[in-house]
Amino acid sequence: MKAAVVYGPSDIRIAEVPTPRPGPGEVLIRVRGSGICATDVKILGGSGLPKKLPTILGHEVAGEVDALGEGVAGLSVGQRVAVYPIAACGECFYCRLDRQPLCLKPYGLAHGADGGFAEYLLVPAQIVRLGGILDIGDLPFDLAAMIEPISCCLSAAQQCSTKPGDTVVIVGCGPLGLMHTVVSKAAGARVITVDIDASRLAKSVEAGADVALNPAKIDVAAKVRELTEVGADVVIAAVGVSKVVEQYLPLVRSGGVFNVFGGTPKGETVNLDPRWLHYGEVILTGTFAASLRHFKQSLEFVRSHCDAVSGLVSERCRLEELVGAVERVRTGAALKTVILFDQA
Repeated sequence: MKAAVVYGPSDIRIAEVPTPRPGPGEVLIRVRGSGICATDVKILGGSGLPKKLPTILGHEVAGEVDALGEGVAGLSVGQRVAVYPIAACGECFYCRLDRQPLCLKPYGLAHGADGGFAEYLLVPAQIVRLGGILDIGDLPFDLAAMIEPISCCLSAAQQCSTKPGDTVVIVGCGPLGLMHTVVSKAAGARVITVDIDASRLAKSVEAGADVALNPAKIDVAAKVRELTEVGADVVIAAVGVSKVVEQYLPLVRSGGVFNVFGGTPKGETVNLDPRWLHYGEVILTGTFAASLRHFKQSLEFVRSHCDAVSGLVSERCRLEELVGAVERVRTGAALKTVILFDQA
C-alpha cells in the first residue's frame, strides 16, 4: 500500500509499505478520508517526534471496513466508519472516569500505532474493544474526518461549561479556532474571535463569530471589557504560544473559565499572579483531546451541522500531495486540509 512515512524531522516520503493484516480483535480499514492536524505539522517539524521511526501519522480517519480479525463482532466488511484514535486500556483510574485521553497506558493512532496517512489502517484491538469504530452512514468521508477535531472542541466546551448567553472569546482563528467558533455558536454563546491575520478573522465571521478583533488595530482587552462590562465568561486559547496565553489571561471575568487548548512547546512557562486567580476565583483548565463519549457526540454534531463544518475545510487533496499540503498548513497558506483517497 501507499503511505506517507515519517523518517525524521521534516522527512516525510510517500512510500510503498506492506499492507497490514488484522490479528485477533483488530480491524483493517480502507482509508477514504484523513485530516491533517496541527499536531501532525508540529511533529513533522521535530516537536514530539515519536521515538519509534519510521512511522505513519494521521489520527483523524474515516473509511470502509476492509477485513475483520478473529473475534470481532458488530462490524461488517464495506461498512462506512470513523475511527476513534485513542487505544485506551479501559481499566485504569482515568478510563474508569471515562477520560480516555488521560489513560495511564497511552497508545493510539500515530501514537505508537501507525495512523491514517496511508491507504489502509490497522485499528488496534483496544479501540475495537472500546467501541471506537462508529458507523457514519452516508456522511461524506471528508466530513467524517472532521469528527475527531470537532470532538476535541466539544470536550473543551464541556470543560468550560459553555451555555446559552455566554460570551466566549476565542484567541486564534486557525482551523481549531474556527471549529471552536462553530461549536460555541451552536451552544448558544456570543463569540468574539481574536487574530492578527485579517483573512482568518474574516473566515471566523463566516463561521459565525459575532465580533472579530485584530490586536494590531485595537486594544482587545478594552474592547472585550466594553462589550461585556466584566470580561468574558469563557476564553479559549486556540494557539500554541505561551506568551499569547499569558497576554490574554485578563480577558476572562472573575468566576470565568480560561481554557488552554493549543499545545505549547515543552518547557515554556506562563507568568501568572496567584492573587488574580485566587481572588477572582478564575478556573484555569486545559483540553487536548476527547473522550469516546465526545467522539460519539461529534458524529451527531457534524451530521447536523454539515454546511458549517464543510465550510471549514479549505483544501481536499490526494495522498501524493500530502507533503505540499503539510507545508501550506505550516505556513498558514491553508487552514483545514483533508486527504481523500480514491473509492473502489
